[in-house]
Amino acid sequence: METVTHHGRETAYDVTDRGGDGSPICCVHGSGGSRDIWAPQRRLADRAPIVRVDLSGHGDSEDVDADAGYTALSAYASDVIAVAEEMDSGILLGNSLGGAVVQHVLLERDFDPDAAILAGTGARLGVLEDLLRWLERDFDRAVEFLHGPDRLFHDPDPEVVERSKEGMYECGQAVTYRDFLTCHEFDMRDRLDEIDVPVLAIYGEHDRLTPPWFHEYLADEIDDADLAEIEGAAHLAMLERHRAFNDAVAEFLDSIE
Repeated sequence: METVTHHGRETAYDVTDRGGDGSPICCVHGSGGSRDIWAPQRRLADRAPIVRVDLSGHGDSEDVDADAGYTALSAYASDVIAVAEEMDSGILLGNSLGGAVVQHVLLERDFDPDAAILAGTGARLGVLEDLLRWLERDFDRAVEFLHGPDRLFHDPDPEVVERSKEGMYECGQAVTYRDFLTCHEFDMRDRLDEIDVPVLAIYGEHDRLTPPWFHEYLADEIDDADLAEIEGAAHLAMLERHRAFNDAVAEFLDSIE
């Protein structure tokens, strides 16, 4: 594990480098997660270093005093930029909340990556009112709901589900609730045409949290965007069908090189 200090806090990340000469890929997790969700993507390190970030308050990163919404999103974007600059990462890969963070970087910050991959995300990420209430008042129920059919997973290995639940509990109720509130307030629908780097929108076939049409919208509204479906997966396709996910990422990288 490595850390970078910025804005008075330390952000943790790790790097897998197997000699690939591509631009480092900076991977950004979603709500209530950590860099661990990108474990299968380390297999891409033979073509490019894989950099996995813990956002503030997640994994091994220090937390930040930030209210949910734009303030938290901006803080998370600062985490990503600090790591990306430290590692000279030219590719940003974000899932769910991480995809919102990547869009924020592309549209709000003076940081110009070579390309971006938006996985299981959207230009708007409204959250069910019931889920927000459970996240605030009944965390166990929220965790069970998120791990229901075709939400985070479609047909996963039970061990993967248990590790996912454990990770969410380790992140904790307060930070996870902040994450989902931040998603709920996120809306970049009227600005997608300002994105001027190649983008891959990649989604799980069965994802009910950010369904396929979210990604079709991204691909339609962003000038230079490709679309990829991962069959037999839901929201966390990078875990559930990691080989197909990695193949889609590699094909996209080949196309922009």
